[in-house]
Amino acid sequence: MFGSFSTNRASAYSQVGVETGVTTADPHKLILMLFDGAILSIATATAAMDRRDIPTKGWAISKAIEIIMNGLKASLDENAGGELAARLSALYDYMSERLLYANLHNSRPALDEVSGLLHGLREAWEGIAPAARATAVA
Repeated sequence: MFGSFSTNRASAYSQVGVETGVTTADPHKLILMLFDGAILSIATATAAMDRRDIPTKGWAISKAIEIIMNGLKASLDENAGGELAARLSALYDYMSERLLYANLHNSRPALDEVSGLLHGLREAWEGIAPAARATAVA
């Protein structure tokens, strides 16, 4: 009886934390948050796949695709980013295709592949944080 009530309160509290983080974050931090959201969604899909929870798996994969395509890919500036932005755009398309494949074929390796790619990109993006902050200050 109280389980769903406390879960709803925890979810609401978590949502407030995310919204506060978004409104106070710099653009660099927002991209890190997108990576984190996509990685978390894939982890949720993986756990759901292991439990054979098809609706949750589909929802989590859809959320990961949404973050990748309408968050990470949409944030690319192909004019300023040139070849790097074009390659990242193609990589995001590939990730989306692999996630669709994972959903249709219950492919844990495909989920693991995309998760690994996102972790690598996140690590690289996090590594340029000092340079990004220095540029913003200058």
